Amino acid sequence: MKTIGIFVGSLRKASYTKSIARYIVGQSSDVFCYEIIDIGELPLYNQDFDDIGPAPDSYERFRKSVDRLDGVLFITPEYNRSVPAVLKNALDVGSRPYGHNVWSGKPGAIISASPGNIGAFGANHHLRQSLVFLNVLTLQQPEAYLAHIANSVGEDSEIHDPKLEEYIRNFLISFKEWVDRF
Repeated sequence: MKTIGIFVGSLRKASYTKSIARYIVGQSSDVFCYEIIDIGELPLYNQDFDDIGPAPDSYERFRKSVDRLDGVLFITPEYNRSVPAVLKNALDVGSRPYGHNVWSGKPGAIISASPGNIGAFGANHHLRQSLVFLNVLTLQQPEAYLAHIANSVGEDSEIHDPKLEEYIRNFLISFKEWVDRF
């Protein structure tokens, strides 16, 4: 079985990206399992933790959880044309200390979502820049920019849009094929 970690860029309880992540977890099978990796409890990265110590236990637990994954999937909103700080912090924690980048060589993909028209395009591409440096082998096509996401999520914070569900399932087929190549 291959295990794919999902990293959600929003901490908001009723986050649209969390709704997408939960839907994807529900698409797990006996050969391809998705699980959400919590990033909200990580203290802000400070190199002194690694150089001088002690590093927070949450850093070590997080790094171990990423290291064991067969692939990574990032689901992010857009904050000020970029990724939320919590997601960037998780990337930083996982890439340190120098020479111990737990992201390196993992196949990955990005889904960005927004209530607006452009589906968090800026966050998606800004995240891609960081993933290139971290050596995450990011799926290039299909790209996933989910615009008007608020129209697809009900008051129960679950996806209720058959077209969006089909789009995500097709995206996951491409992502699975991508992960299987590695």
